[in-house]
Amino acid sequence: MRVLVVTAGSTGDVLPYTGLGVRLLEAGHEVALATHAGFEATVRARGLDFRPLPADPRAELASATGQRLARASTGPLALAHLMRMGRALMPELGRGVLAAVEQGADVVVLSTPVARLGHLIAEGLRLPSMGVYLQPWTPTGEFPPPSFGGARSLGGAGNRVAARAVLAATDRMYASTARELRARLGLPKRADSSSPRRESGGWPVRYAYSPTVLPRPADWRPEAQVAGYLWPARPHGWRPDPLLSDFLDAGPPPVFVGFGSVVAADPERLARTAVRALRAAGVRGVVQAGWSALAVQGDDVLTVGEVPHDWLFPRMAALVHAAGAGTTAAGLRAGVPAVPVPVQLDQPFWAARLTALGVSPGPVPFRQLTAERLASAVRRAVEDPVYRVRARRVAERIAAEDGAGHVVAAVRRLARDGRDHAG
Repeated sequence: MRVLVVTAGSTGDVLPYTGLGVRLLEAGHEVALATHAGFEATVRARGLDFRPLPADPRAELASATGQRLARASTGPLALAHLMRMGRALMPELGRGVLAAVEQGADVVVLSTPVARLGHLIAEGLRLPSMGVYLQPWTPTGEFPPPSFGGARSLGGAGNRVAARAVLAATDRMYASTARELRARLGLPKRADSSSPRRESGGWPVRYAYSPTVLPRPADWRPEAQVAGYLWPARPHGWRPDPLLSDFLDAGPPPVFVGFGSVVAADPERLARTAVRALRAAGVRGVVQAGWSALAVQGDDVLTVGEVPHDWLFPRMAALVHAAGAGTTAAGLRAGVPAVPVPVQLDQPFWAARLTALGVSPGPVPFRQLTAERLASAVRRAVEDPVYRVRARRVAERIAAEDGAGHVVAAVRRLARDGRDHAG
């Protein structure tokens, strides 16, 4: 069958779906991944068909609104900045998702940012669809909404109220575009299922993170299941840069420092802080440039571009990162201690999970980042063996899970059920 996977956002919102796409290919399906044009080479290098979506997320995060979002971190103010950014992008994004689906599909798989619009489009075109999300989105009393509520529980009732409020608030970001699509598809108003109704109803969702890391809440509806992580596929023919291999061979395992898709307001200062911290901790470092274009110099540090985390992370002594969902997953898979430096949105939530799992000495929030604080945390992560022991135990449990296999099976059932319903 023809499977269309649609996602939008940063690198961490795209790469996991390349792994899912490859597994779907291996199962005999035709697979296309629709996302921003800047990721076309990334998608095609994994052997997947590509369909473009508009917008440049890196430019948006570097904008004034994007920088205000980073400063706000989490909570109502961060939600307000995200909605302001999203309202400007949604009309064009909605039309892009519609064009991608109209090119042909038998099943549509949707990530969180495109679920509201993609679900509506699939309804209009009478196609089966499902959500495959990287972060918890279904309301629960067991933890607060990760994307905007931070890591501190509000109590059972408070967590549920906060989660529903987040769903309702983000729906306003999609409202005008949803009305446009509904009219274009000739759908009645009742066909536009709001996020609170969709996430509380029978629409199937698979959460692509490990139940070892965050167990499935007991109060979730049956259609919302935790599948396990989706691992990014490597580009065909990838080989490590000889400079990186030589650096790794020249001394003890270094500490990784990377902030992924975070666009820092002062990348030079951030790079200097990282190098001072590494040297104060007495360790070598591999610093990933990322979207902030970090650059470091010295015999004891090396700047790298995109390197598959499944290859790089097992060779590290510890990992300093922003605690995005994807990098958090890769670090846990590698069984390496972490020093999370959360910046915004769901990152404080995942940083708290790393601490609760015992694989991290605790977060160093980005807004409180100093070389001294980071050096102290790195030293603890590297020198105290308890963090590595716990990290390896978690990695062993994650290795027994098969998130992509779970999702592939769910896609197959969805297509079968859709054919039966159509018949």
